[in-house]
Amino acid sequence: MASKLNPPFRAEHLGSLPLPPHLIAARKQWEEGKLPIEELRTIEDSCISESVAMQESTGIRVITDGEFRKYSWRDLLFDSTDGFGKKANESDFTFTDFSGTKRKGNDVPDVIGKLKRRDMMAPGFAFVNSLTGRTVKATLPSPSVNHFFRGDKMLEKSPYKGDRKAYFADIAAIYRQEIADLAAQGCTYLQIDDVPSAVLCDPRNKEIVRARGEDPEKLIDEYFELHNQAVSERPKSMRLAVHLCRGNSGHGQASGGYEPIAERLFNTVSADAYFLEYDTERAGSFEPLRHLPKDRVAVLGILSTKLPALEPEDEVRRKVDAAAKFVDMDRLCLSPQCGFSSSNLSARFSVEEQQKKLVHLVSLATKIWGSA
Repeated sequence: MASKLNPPFRAEHLGSLPLPPHLIAARKQWEEGKLPIEELRTIEDSCISESVAMQESTGIRVITDGEFRKYSWRDLLFDSTDGFGKKANESDFTFTDFSGTKRKGNDVPDVIGKLKRRDMMAPGFAFVNSLTGRTVKATLPSPSVNHFFRGDKMLEKSPYKGDRKAYFADIAAIYRQEIADLAAQGCTYLQIDDVPSAVLCDPRNKEIVRARGEDPEKLIDEYFELHNQAVSERPKSMRLAVHLCRGNSGHGQASGGYEPIAERLFNTVSADAYFLEYDTERAGSFEPLRHLPKDRVAVLGILSTKLPALEPEDEVRRKVDAAAKFVDMDRLCLSPQCGFSSSNLSARFSVEEQQKKLVHLVSLATKIWGSA
């Protein structure tokens, strides 16, 4: 199994990192028209350089740009593709914060024209890759996020009305172009962030999908096929990981384990590794890991990026040992359950708190497996 590691590494992180306050301020100034885009890019470059050095200092072997150039993890296709309207509409799904307060997810634009790729979704890979000799990971939202949060309603004013299949085909084509461009810049490690599949493990969210006239089970199958079409031309040298996420705000958008999708997910979705959230009891048991094929790896998201406290070593070991009842220890890795920051206007943790969490992660992985 060693050939299936490196990457993923024993100690992993999901990509987004806390933004320095001066970068958040600069982004706001740019949005208000008070800062030229060239100056914003210079500030981003400086912050990314500092973040890469910080990551290296923790001992972690996978490096990202912190997603410092992104407005949001989810909206990359909307922001870089012609065919979406400027007016956004309310998501069908709600977040629940730690106090129990519920709020709708971010608004979603309508599709108003045929999709045409304009810019890269994940720009700047070559820059961050030039800063380090370690493996750099690029991150993209799953193709399904460009449909899931409002469903077919977002197609009503578009050429795709009544033809979800054609819409998905154009999305997949754009992703294939994106992956080819990332490969040309030297990317050998790509992570796809998949919220819809995890959210649809919750029966309450399946009912929301049914209420808008769609079949959630059929939709899961279509989303998995969309993913496979989107990554179908990735180079053999590019490792691919899929991150199953319930939403990174408070208690997120869903509860429940992976059993409803596990067999399909692990056996039909093209990937080398699966990042799975296991930070709270809401994630269910490790039993769905029994479906994981022997040539694939599970990365256990046991550490929290919502709470800054460091997880006790004995608690982490207990969870890893529980997972190892269903998957060989050699095919397990460790990570936080999600990224440290989901948009460029937020920073739940300070940079120092996040650095301590990564150092703790590397230490735990080294103690459990002998290396990170």
